[in-house]
Amino acid sequence: MEVLTLSASEKKFTRRCAMAASLSASPSSQARGYRVGRGHAHDDGGRQHTGRVIRRRVVVTGLVQGVFFRDSCRRQARGRHVSGWVSNRPDGAVEAVFEGDDAGVEIMVDWMRHGPPQAEVDHVDVHTEEPRGERGFQVR
Repeated sequence: MEVLTLSASEKKFTRRCAMAASLSASPSSQARGYRVGRGHAHDDGGRQHTGRVIRRRVVVTGLVQGVFFRDSCRRQARGRHVSGWVSNRPDGAVEAVFEGDDAGVEIMVDWMRHGPPQAEVDHVDVHTEEPRGERGFQVR
């Protein structure tokens, strides 16, 4: 039996799901919207994976700096195999670019709407851009 350890932000992200203590990558688990990778279970919201690469630029405002927003975002994105970057802006906002499988990118856009537990997101701007071939995910 494999025990899954979720960070506080992953627990919040998956709060609508009753996560089992262990999951297998069986077709039945995947049909319920679960993906297993790198020792963590993730809820992909039952989104259809088309393999299509998309890119979104997201800017969030509110209490979003000094609350581990960027590092939490990096961990969430890497766990979902989404590339891009996240950065603090001088105006107090956090800006991120996500590029990858459409389902993974949309999950990250949804995650930015609330961020880590300490964050208080007031406003979210989402812009569609053409993919540029991002590789990996960095905190800038």
